[in-house]
Amino acid sequence: MDDISNNASSNRILSPSPAGWERATIEKLLLAQINESKATRRWRIIKSLLWMLLLAGVIAMFWDNNAEKANAALHAAPHTALINIQGEIGSDTPASADLLLPALREAFEASGAQAVMLRINSPGGSPVQAGQINDEIRRLKAKHHKKVYVVVDEMCASAAYYIAASADEIYVDKASLVGSIGVLMDGFGFTGTMEKLGVERRLLTAGTDKGMLDPFSPQNPEQVAHAQAMLDEIHQQFIAVVKEGRGKRLPADANVFTGKFWTGQNAIKLGLADKVGSLDQVARDVVKAEDIVDYTPSENMAERLAKKLGAGMGESMSGALGLQARLR
Repeated sequence: MDDISNNASSNRILSPSPAGWERATIEKLLLAQINESKATRRWRIIKSLLWMLLLAGVIAMFWDNNAEKANAALHAAPHTALINIQGEIGSDTPASADLLLPALREAFEASGAQAVMLRINSPGGSPVQAGQINDEIRRLKAKHHKKVYVVVDEMCASAAYYIAASADEIYVDKASLVGSIGVLMDGFGFTGTMEKLGVERRLLTAGTDKGMLDPFSPQNPEQVAHAQAMLDEIHQQFIAVVKEGRGKRLPADANVFTGKFWTGQNAIKLGLADKVGSLDQVARDVVKAEDIVDYTPSENMAERLAKKLGAGMGESMSGALGLQARLR
């Protein structure tokens, strides 16, 4: 009798009460409802985003079409095509051949462009980049029979003048800085400092001249002479470009190839520039097309960063070691 009573009591304890079962069922139903609500809300958000993206795409499509039509109309109307060349001229700068050449082609090919104007404010930079830009301007001038005018802001020196020499006329401000027709290769020498600090340079090379102009090694006269010969060769290339571009406007006895620079007023006297003039004045009075359309390219920041992380790193290192020739 006691065993039967104990078993009955045990069964009552192990069996869930009606209230506990109902609570568990309600909790499951509520949890399912909550999950369903979350899924519904999530899908609603996704649909809203998809509709927004679709709408943005449609707007962008119409915007691009309208912009293209507006640009086409703008380029067809008579105007002066402007390209700004600002800052250092180099492969990883806004004044690079990669960026400027497509803009130059677009400006020359525009049916309404009466002439191409380069507004320059640059201290110089790479002779390679300047040479490529100069060559392309001369090619486009011959192909499209359009004149090129340069308007100098603060400075048009060295590699910047290398580009300017391709123009039909160069306009300056009286106080602009113009010239610096020369080439340099700079660096540092640390051999004396290393001796004082007790530091020994250990440089291994395959090739007797592979460590040429190493700043931590004594200068080698033969290597210095080789580097100087290269600079002289680039200088002669620069001089030839200036003489070809300026022609008889350069006095026969003009000593303008020493690397000196002058004010705009004196540059006119020396034949390096033609007249005093501003951007609007040249467009209005010389080109006879007062409306100015800017063709200056703009580079994507991500592309610039990628360039700087790649080629720019090696270029910066070579420049620091004095292994990069610059027109400046």
